[in-house]
Amino acid sequence: MIRILAFYLPQYYPIPENDLWWGKGFTEWTNTAKAKPLFPGHYQPHLPADLGFYDLRLAETRQTQAILAKEAGLSGFIYWHYWFGNGKQLLERPFNEVLESGQPDFPFCLAWANQSWTGIWHGLHDKTLIEQTYPEKDDHVSHFYSLLKAFSDTRYLKVNNKPLFFIYEPASFPQIKAFTDLWNDLAIKNGFSGIYFIGVNHLEWDYRKDGFNEATVYMPGHYVDTYQKNVFRSLKNSFKRHILSHYPMVIEYKNIIKSYRFDNFTNKDFIPCILPNWDNTARSGKKGLVFHHSTPILFKQHLKSAVHFILNNNREHNLLLIKSWNEWAEGNYLEPDKQWGLQYLQSIKEVLLEIEITK
Repeated sequence: MIRILAFYLPQYYPIPENDLWWGKGFTEWTNTAKAKPLFPGHYQPHLPADLGFYDLRLAETRQTQAILAKEAGLSGFIYWHYWFGNGKQLLERPFNEVLESGQPDFPFCLAWANQSWTGIWHGLHDKTLIEQTYPEKDDHVSHFYSLLKAFSDTRYLKVNNKPLFFIYEPASFPQIKAFTDLWNDLAIKNGFSGIYFIGVNHLEWDYRKDGFNEATVYMPGHYVDTYQKNVFRSLKNSFKRHILSHYPMVIEYKNIIKSYRFDNFTNKDFIPCILPNWDNTARSGKKGLVFHHSTPILFKQHLKSAVHFILNNNREHNLLLIKSWNEWAEGNYLEPDKQWGLQYLQSIKEVLLEIEITK
């Protein structure tokens, strides 16, 4: 059985920090709605359809999202989790309300976005808004116990009694093995068999030495790296030229998925992560990256290739990741929009149905 999980962004309600940095009432919708086309045929702005410009403080919105995801065949959401050290969290309210209310009744796990927030893509150059820190053991213990209720929830996704926990940047985490060892010990002391750590990194990373159970890849960076290697070796220099020019970097989505052939990877020991679409010009403007002309049909082809990769390589737990459920300002989402409606979600449903028919 293929289990498809989608990354879920919680930045759809105002918080004091964003009010201070970007202006009162800022949410992910602020940049999404004001985006403009930057070249002929550029699809912007990306506007939501069925769910509208929602507020994640509303339980009804979260419930409808889960219904849509479940109907499409998704197995759960991966909620982005922000812990900056010394107990500092941001954007935790939607997940906390999901946890406290018991609704929606839809599986989930957490992904620690262990990354400093900067203003580089918003005209503030390299200004650090809030820094990711890694204090000593006491903070790691506090972090674990702050999530124990979530790990214990019957909806929390587990593998062999180990709660799934993603870490976005293992490479920037000092003494990461000490951290994974500590959390495994704490999990065992609290009735689990450990933590099922999944790290986001490059394919050359030896994830086992850092205490991880599996690994996936950076997206969209891995797409671009593979495209550069297989299709256009001068892409790096071309990308630099685009950064200095008046246009974003534009690559046809059909060419991206054509170059990203899973069977061509020498190292097949990773969890596939695929993108239905990508256009972060709403955030990054002319410094952005656009996967042009993404369509549900092309996404369906790409999804099928990822599914075949999993089935042909006997992946232990058959996980497949989609980035993302709702990264609207990155033009990276499955939720229905004005152009395609429910068709991206329908593509998932059709692929999963085809698997069942061929069994």
